Amino acid sequence: LSNTIICCAAISACEKGGEWESALRMLRKMAEDKVELDSISFNAAISACENSGEWETAWQLFSVMAQDAVVPSSFTFCATISACAQGGEWEKAVHLFRSMVQAGVELDTIGFNAAMSACRAGGKWERALQLFSIMAQGKVACNATTLTAAISPCEKA
Repeated sequence: LSNTIICCAAISACEKGGEWESALRMLRKMAEDKVELDSISFNAAISACENSGEWETAWQLFSVMAQDAVVPSSFTFCATISACAQGGEWEKAVHLFRSMVQAGVELDTIGFNAAMSACRAGGKWERALQLFSIMAQGKVACNATTLTAAISPCEKA
C-alpha cells in the first residue's frame, strides 16, 4: 500500500471519530513528509470539518486544493457546500455551487441538495426554488431531502 492510501485511511478514521483537528494534523504531516496530497485526502479532511461544524476550515482546505493544483471532485464540492450551509454561509455555498458548474463537475442530487439546504439556512427561498427548477430541467433525480430543501424555505416566506 502507498503512503497516500494509508494516510487517507487515517484521516478518514479521524473524520469518523469526530477528530477534525487530528485530521488536519495528518494532512499537514502528509505535506511535510512529501506524501502526495490528492482529492481523497482533502475530501476526508473537509468531511471531518463539515461534520464538526468547522465551515471556515473546510472553506480554507478547499482553497488550498486549488493552490496545490488538486482537482476537487463532486464530493469535495458537496462537502464544502454542506459545511458552509451548516455555518449559515449560504452565499459561499451558492458561490461554490456555481464554481462546480463552471468546473464542469457533474451535478447530482447531493450537490443540488447541499446548495438548496444552504439557501434554506439563509432564508433564500427564491434561490432554493431556482435551483429546484434547474434540477428538474436537467432531469436530476430528487429525493425527500430535495423536496424538504426546496419547500421548507417557502414556509418562512
